[in-house]
Amino acid sequence: MRVVGIGFRGGAAMSSLQDALTRALEASGEAAFDAIVTESAKSRAPVFRELAQVLSVPGLGVRTEDMAGMITPTQSQRILDRFGTGSLCEAAALAAAGPEAVLIVARVLSGDGMATAAVADVQREKS
Repeated sequence: MRVVGIGFRGGAAMSSLQDALTRALEASGEAAFDAIVTESAKSRAPVFRELAQVLSVPGLGVRTEDMAGMITPTQSQRILDRFGTGSLCEAAALAAAGPEAVLIVARVLSGDGMATAAVADVQREKS
């Protein structure tokens, strides 16, 4: 399961989330994904729900407890203090993709700095 974790500030516009998502997918080299995901309280934000609807994918929420303590390549003290992990988008993507997931794309920032995105997928054995 390939998921895109999204982090965003309260005043983020739809264009900010779309920009972060686009940048993450371009970095992954693959446009296909199964869902977008963020922290559970943020998943109820109209801008996040609208993004999921526009993309026609599930918009999922991950409990803060499931992200807390998760080690992420990107570290933000503000996010660590608030969510217990260094990067909300990275931790949400990893938690939603499952225990065998790896980050395909670490946190990327939207051009306006209002949103972030990361891509996680289950690592598959090559045959």
